[in-house]
Amino acid sequence: MSKLWGGRFTKSAEEWVDEFGASISFDKELVLEDIQGSLAHVMMLKKCKILTVEDADLIISGLQILREKAKLDELTFSVEMEDIHLNLESMLISEIGPVGGKLHTGRSRNDQVATDIHLYLRTQTEEVVKLINGLQAAIIEQAEQHVETLVPGYTHLQRAQPISFAHHLMAYFWMLERDKQRFNECQKRINVSPLGAGALAGTTFPIDRSYSAELLGFAGIYENSLDAVSDRDFALEFLSNSSTMMMHLSRFSEEIILWSSQEFQFVELDDAFSTGSSIMPQKKNPDMAELIRGKTGRVYGNLTGMLTVLKGLPLAYNKDMQEDKEGIFDTVKTIIGSLKIFEGMISTMKVKTEVMEKATKNDFSNATELADYLAAKGMPFREAHEVVGKLVLFCVQNGCYLADLNLNQFKEASELFEEDIYTALNPYEAVKRRNSQGGTGFEQVKLAIEKGKSLLV
Repeated sequence: MSKLWGGRFTKSAEEWVDEFGASISFDKELVLEDIQGSLAHVMMLKKCKILTVEDADLIISGLQILREKAKLDELTFSVEMEDIHLNLESMLISEIGPVGGKLHTGRSRNDQVATDIHLYLRTQTEEVVKLINGLQAAIIEQAEQHVETLVPGYTHLQRAQPISFAHHLMAYFWMLERDKQRFNECQKRINVSPLGAGALAGTTFPIDRSYSAELLGFAGIYENSLDAVSDRDFALEFLSNSSTMMMHLSRFSEEIILWSSQEFQFVELDDAFSTGSSIMPQKKNPDMAELIRGKTGRVYGNLTGMLTVLKGLPLAYNKDMQEDKEGIFDTVKTIIGSLKIFEGMISTMKVKTEVMEKATKNDFSNATELADYLAAKGMPFREAHEVVGKLVLFCVQNGCYLADLNLNQFKEASELFEEDIYTALNPYEAVKRRNSQGGTGFEQVKLAIEKGKSLLV
């Protein structure tokens, strides 16, 4: 099979060299985007009278046939034709005859592939935003049921202060909201057309780039042809946003893994999102959460790979840039799968409220309440901190908790303590009173949930 660019060459490459250089094994993922871009290009050529109406209409009909075959997975791709662009052009020529060779008038594979990636990432980004929204909705659904469910809050993985479990869940809602904003913002750079930039210098044909961009739904065009074919910033931004989002999901996964352990027993995951052991019959492992935590590394790797490919490239297009696609495709598959799994995992998660609330009572997470109590009565906070620290030490040495002390023992520490200290020590009251904006107080959590609902699209 002769190369569509083979006129300059006197001999063919060996088969293994063709296989090494070909990208069709993975860039066939772009088949529909490539046809979509080609349809816009030929319609522009027709409008600008660069092609006759008859030739353009014949090419359009051929592309439409290929599009239907692609949707039915009826196309057969060839390594000899290297990539998705030459494969489709060869198929078009086979379908409608030599006139199919006119499709490539006024464009290059360089602006063609850039256009394909823009179209692909625009669609995938829309899907990612939709899935983030679905996960946020699942979080809100759980949060609404657990506004007044108490759970220990942690710093340094040590119990710190009691909080509302809904408040803890909503922290991830807001992380995901920032992720959603970043992906939406990224669309501004994705939704720009490089089509018509040619190989690097534009074209002598009187094309209308704005018209083809309009046909493809792009908001505008690249203003510089060199930049148009060499830019992958938009893809880097997508990969960076994906890495940040996966970091958030990985942190959430880690907490779910801890919460579902025998040591915590705060939640139980649905069987659909757990697996067993091949040797230990009792095991119920949070494998999906662990897998998402692990897949975060491959998404980071794809970002690092793209940065490394691009870091030393002179303008404009270089064959190195063929290495941009596999990491993009892998990241899209990974983050879409992770979001779908996470939504199901959260929506079906059983929360063990009694275990959580019991944990808030058998610790010293109410110590800050004592310090605040004394500070509210006029004692400098730093002094109050020391008084309470000594009380905690006494309890640790005597095997009891702060709520176990009698009033006389409190008064020995400070005369400011009164009978109402036991109300202050109650975890429920402690959480309820933390009503500062964005705090864990129940009214604040309810406001946050309502605000979160308004952001769901």
